[in-house]
Amino acid sequence: MVHDMETTVANNDVGRRGFSAPPPVADAGAENVGMIGKPPLRIAVLVSGGGTNLQALLDAQSSGLLISGEITLVISDRPGAYALTRARKAGVPVLELDRKACGSRAAFEDRLSSALAENRTDLIVLAGFLSILSPDFTARYPRRIINVHPSLIPSFCGAGFYGLKVHEAALQRGVKVTGATVHFVNEIPDGGEIIAQQAVDVLPGDTPETLQRRVMEQAEWILLPRSVEQVCKKRKEALMDIYGIRTPEELLENNAYPGRGIVIGKTPDGKHAAIAYFIMGRSENSRNRIFREKDGEVFTEPFDPAKVQDPSLIIYAAVRSWKNYLVVTNGNQTDTVVEGLQAGKSFSEALESRSFEPDGPNWTPRISGLLAFDSGSFTYQMSILKSADAAGSACNRFTYAYAPLNGLGHFLHTYVCDGSPIPTFQGEPERMALCDDIDEMASRLWNALNDQNKISLYVRYVDLETGRAESRLINKHR
Repeated sequence: MVHDMETTVANNDVGRRGFSAPPPVADAGAENVGMIGKPPLRIAVLVSGGGTNLQALLDAQSSGLLISGEITLVISDRPGAYALTRARKAGVPVLELDRKACGSRAAFEDRLSSALAENRTDLIVLAGFLSILSPDFTARYPRRIINVHPSLIPSFCGAGFYGLKVHEAALQRGVKVTGATVHFVNEIPDGGEIIAQQAVDVLPGDTPETLQRRVMEQAEWILLPRSVEQVCKKRKEALMDIYGIRTPEELLENNAYPGRGIVIGKTPDGKHAAIAYFIMGRSENSRNRIFREKDGEVFTEPFDPAKVQDPSLIIYAAVRSWKNYLVVTNGNQTDTVVEGLQAGKSFSEALESRSFEPDGPNWTPRISGLLAFDSGSFTYQMSILKSADAAGSACNRFTYAYAPLNGLGHFLHTYVCDGSPIPTFQGEPERMALCDDIDEMASRLWNALNDQNKISLYVRYVDLETGRAESRLINKHR
C-alpha cells in the first residue's frame, strides 16, 4: 500500500523552449523495442455487417476488460455497414473499402495491407468479416489475425459456413450443443489454431435466428473480447522478453538491496517524459532520511536531525532543473552537473571532476541522469562512475545516451544486491516497462522495493506538449 504520497503539479517551461540538444546514441534494437513501447497494442477490426461483435469489443475496452489492446481502426468491405456507425460513435477511425469496387481480390488485399500498415496495426480481428482472405495475405500476418466463428470448430465450419447458414446446419443435424470458437487465421478457412471455445445449449423450438442470438449473447460477445485481451497480453509479454524489458516487480521484488536507483524514459502513450529516483539504506544513518520537494527541486533531509552522524554523502540535492535540462543524481554531483551545463560543458564533461563515493570498501558508484527537452521532445543520458577495483584505485566512467521510445525506461542503480562489501552495479542500464499513469508507476515501484530497506521515492512526469510537470513523493518516515 503506497503511503505518505505527496502530489505536486507545476507549470514550467521544461519541454517547451527550444535548444540545441546533443545528438542521441540510438538504443540497440530501437525499431523493434518501439513496438513494445506502444501498449496497448493497436487493433484493426474487419467487419461486413451490423458489428455486434465489434460492439462487444468496444464495450470491453470502455469497461477495462480489454486493456492490453486498443481498437485504432475499423475497416468494412461493404459500404454503409452499420458496424461503421458503431465505430464512429465510439470515436474510432473507420475505412470503407468496397471489395467489389476494387475489381479483384489482389487489389482489395493490397489496399487492405496499405491501410493496416498506415495504422501500424499489431493485431487484426475479424468480427463478422465475410471476405475470404488469400493464403498470400494471411502469410503476411502469422498469428496476428484472429477470427470468431459461430460454432464449435471443427463442426459446421469452413467455406460456405457463415452467418445463419451455420445455425441452420446445426439445427438440421440435430446437435444438442453448439457454441463459438475464436481461432488464429491461416490459409485454410476456419482452420487455424483454436484459442478458445464456449459451448451453448440448443433448445427445443430453436430457429436459426434464436440460436444465432443465444450463441452471440452466451459465447461470441464474451469469448471474443476475452481472447483478444489474452492474445494482446501474451504478444506484449513475448516482445518484452525478446528485448529484455522487465516490469518494476521483475527487476526489484527479489532484490533486497539495489541501493539507490534512477529510472528515465517515456510513457507508453508518448505524452510524458518520466523520471524516478529512490533511495534505500542499511545503516541507521542512511535510513534517517526523507525527500523534500521545493520549487520543483528535490532534496534529501534528515528525518531526525539529532540522529545525523555523517551528512556528507546522504544530504544533497537529488533533482534540479536549469533552462530546458532536468538533472537527477544520487549525490551532490547534481550541483556539479548543473554548474557544468551553466559553464557550457556537456554532461560527461561536467562529471569529469567527480568519481565514485569515498566510502570504501563499498565505493558506492555515482549515478546520474540528464534530460534535455526540445520543443515537445527530449533525449536523455545516464552515467555511472564506479571503482575499477576493490581498492578504489581508479574510476571507470560510462555514459549512455538514448532516443526515447514509448513505454521504455532505463534503470540504473548503485548495487547489484546486498553483500559485504556490496557488489557494484554491472553492465548497461536495465530496461524497465513504464506506465502511463504516474500513480500506478509510483505505486508499483514503491511496492516492489524491499520493505525493510526502502526509504524514499520520487517520480516526476513532464507533459511533452505543455511542459507541465507532475510529481509523486513517498517517504517511509512520515
